[in-house]
Amino acid sequence: MTGRHRPSRTVPCDALVIGSGAGGAVAALELARAGLHTVVLEEGPRPTTAELAASAPAENLRRLYRGAGLTPILGSPVIPYGEGRCVGGSTVVNGGLLWAPPDALLERWARVMGTTDYGAARLAPHVRTVSERLGVGEQPHGSGNADSRLLADAADTLGWRWSAARRAAPGCLHRNHCPTGCPSGAKRSMLVSYLPEAERYGAHIEPETRTLLLRHDGRTVHSVRAVGGPGGRTRINYRPRTVFLAAGAVGSAVLLQRSGIHRRTAGRAMGFHVNFRLVARFPCPVRATQGTIFTAQVREFEDLGIHLMPANLTAGSLAAALAGQGPVVTNALLADLERAAVFTVQVRMGGRVAVRHLRGAGWWLRHRITPYDHGLLRFALGRAARALFRAGAVELYPPCPGVLRSDRTAQEFAAHSDPRGWNLVSVHAMASCPMGRPALGGMCDQDGRPYGFTNLRLCDASVLPGPTGISPQGTVMAFAHEIAARHLSALPQLPPRRHGDIETAP
Repeated sequence: MTGRHRPSRTVPCDALVIGSGAGGAVAALELARAGLHTVVLEEGPRPTTAELAASAPAENLRRLYRGAGLTPILGSPVIPYGEGRCVGGSTVVNGGLLWAPPDALLERWARVMGTTDYGAARLAPHVRTVSERLGVGEQPHGSGNADSRLLADAADTLGWRWSAARRAAPGCLHRNHCPTGCPSGAKRSMLVSYLPEAERYGAHIEPETRTLLLRHDGRTVHSVRAVGGPGGRTRINYRPRTVFLAAGAVGSAVLLQRSGIHRRTAGRAMGFHVNFRLVARFPCPVRATQGTIFTAQVREFEDLGIHLMPANLTAGSLAAALAGQGPVVTNALLADLERAAVFTVQVRMGGRVAVRHLRGAGWWLRHRITPYDHGLLRFALGRAARALFRAGAVELYPPCPGVLRSDRTAQEFAAHSDPRGWNLVSVHAMASCPMGRPALGGMCDQDGRPYGFTNLRLCDASVLPGPTGISPQGTVMAFAHEIAARHLSALPQLPPRRHGDIETAP
């Protein structure tokens, strides 16, 4: 079938939500509950828990992530960026961590960006709603998780602050597959929580549907062009009264650029965190494969945007963490898996990422990590090494070739190492289309609307005023709840929809 004769259809709706991750799922549920005919578009597939459990982690990695988790952020070094591309978005492939946005962070955003309506008191009810719906609670060590126990004990001896992980994973069975989809369904991703609830209120979710363009007159989005169906061969023209854009920090910025909306500012300076991994070998078995992603996180350096925590350990994740070490080291540690553990250090960057769309469906990302960021990374490596040697490690393998066997050598190494040669990754991008006053660098008002637009709202990580320094899902969901509530409060009162009030699919 030629492009000229592709089948097409037109879909009218009250609300169109583009993206089904943490922000889009919130909008979908709240809009549907309010009685609006709501359609949710998702570019990726809709997996079931049974499919996640039956598939190998490598297969889930290819299926659930955009570009199999290897989207490059160009620069020195090149940084692979991972984000979910499935119904539920990145909530399907993250650790389910739900931290409330810190008061100090919200106060700083209010001061620096002018987001005075988003203080802790305003967002607290939304945080409670999210926590109750997702069953958020402190993750106990339970059986296994010896790597987290060792880290917590080390922090105590150093006098460093640490916290038990707050996760949306009630009844976690410690299956150790958090980054490739929870095989038990215990993790309350949007796939198994908000989105099914939205459907019970009548929302329609359309997976494997790629949004191409927002058609507008400079103030109002009149229609949205997408493709879907088998092989993406069906052209679909959505005609919504309002649009909630939640395609992720990269995807939302790219779609706005492609549509000629704030083309020069969308994606110009995206905030992000980077992670690097340390592989530790202990003198006694740790059996870090027995547990969940982590149950303890060192937060002593949170004011600097630095966090230290264990990571899921499998043979595959260990090999990936040792990518720069060579086959002899990798094979030796794989053979000694019971005494190995992988730890992640997350660092908030001051430098930003430029996002630019390319002709067709692609995009280009380039980071501008600063000399200050280099110093912060070196500091983070030194402090993480100190904690792990205090935890009893006898060897540490840093994010570049080498082996460290004492705290003293680790501090010397960290002081002189060049992060431009490290293996860094990123799974947190945000603030590509930030909320705030225009004179302060804001692109969206406090209703989430790009300035000049009346019926377009952003409600994902892209609209955050800056990088959070913590796992951002809780902050994204709180902002999305507030943005949806502000929209609904301005509408004529509709009778709330009940469970089961499902319309015929468009």
